[in-house]
Amino acid sequence: MPAAFTALPRSPVAPARAVPQAPARLPSMAHGPRVRERLALLPVAFALVALVPAALPLPTFAAEAASRATATWPARPFRLVVPFAPGGSVDVFARLVGARLTESMGQPVVIDNRGGAGSILGMEVVARAVPDGYTLLVHSAAFTTAAALHPKLAFDPERDLLPIAQLGAGSNILTVHADSPVRSVQDLIALARREPGRLHYGSGGPGSSSHLTTELMLRMGRFEMTHVPYKGLGPAVTALLGHQVQVLLVGMPNVMPHIRAGRLRALAVSTEKRSPLAPEVPTLAEAGIPGYASGNWWGLWGPGGMPAVHVRRLHAEIGRILQSSELRERLAAEGAEPAGATTEAFAARVRGEIALWRKLAREADLRLD
Repeated sequence: MPAAFTALPRSPVAPARAVPQAPARLPSMAHGPRVRERLALLPVAFALVALVPAALPLPTFAAEAASRATATWPARPFRLVVPFAPGGSVDVFARLVGARLTESMGQPVVIDNRGGAGSILGMEVVARAVPDGYTLLVHSAAFTTAAALHPKLAFDPERDLLPIAQLGAGSNILTVHADSPVRSVQDLIALARREPGRLHYGSGGPGSSSHLTTELMLRMGRFEMTHVPYKGLGPAVTALLGHQVQVLLVGMPNVMPHIRAGRLRALAVSTEKRSPLAPEVPTLAEAGIPGYASGNWWGLWGPGGMPAVHVRRLHAEIGRILQSSELRERLAAEGAEPAGATTEAFAARVRGEIALWRKLAREADLRLD
């Protein structure tokens, strides 16, 4: 019989039954501080035990899936976004590089022209894309001017768009009409100072690369001209040919055919060194504006947060593509040369130019609302 029960004497009237004895009393909580302390520690102990499996370096399904996705990448077509209409230099670069990437990556590259809002629409498409390496952006130096002069963007160009590779670099060229009395940069500066308000310069639009690079020239050269924006560089070149404006500083491909045909006159190139496409034309620094250096370039971006392994793969493929003689010839026709900068150097250039244009915009009170 259990020790907790005691037997009662048998009765002739009723059978014997066991009566439970009150169990031994637990130590009073009011009188047992050690017990209270130990009980209080129980939730902490259980929580620590629950954390142990999560801390162990065991492979998870998500990690394994990510590893498999990386190993098989690319597994579907790429989308190469061009933030301009077909036909411009950015579109030409995208199609040149896209065709070679199709061959080297083993997946089709689809060109998606998303022009509008000074290239902002196309930039936003890529900024909001899934960062899996399949949606990419081809842009030019106009990326930095757009990022600098649009204060109310729905995305952060420096955070949400990741520089991958610089594709090529070229020079802008300062031009006037062939029958202009201006035959040099010094002539231009002298005329602008002598007759304020007479000279007008064209650009591809407010806040465009041609707008800001010309404003930088004016500030560094300490002279003034009136800005006349157009909807693209094509109309701006037409305006120069038709004497609606007197000066244009734009990428070489836009005006070189007219210079060679004798319709326009080249005064200077914008880069630090002379262009191999027009070695007889001096730089702006040589011609009278010391320290001026601002060229055109093209590059490849992806969405922020792209896996580093995909960035490295794309950069390596672009490097190999830029070595081909065929591509070099095509780039030369566009007034450019291959640019083999590292990903880090390209990113530093983008950041530096955005800072430069923001500073210029503040000083010159240039705003795009």
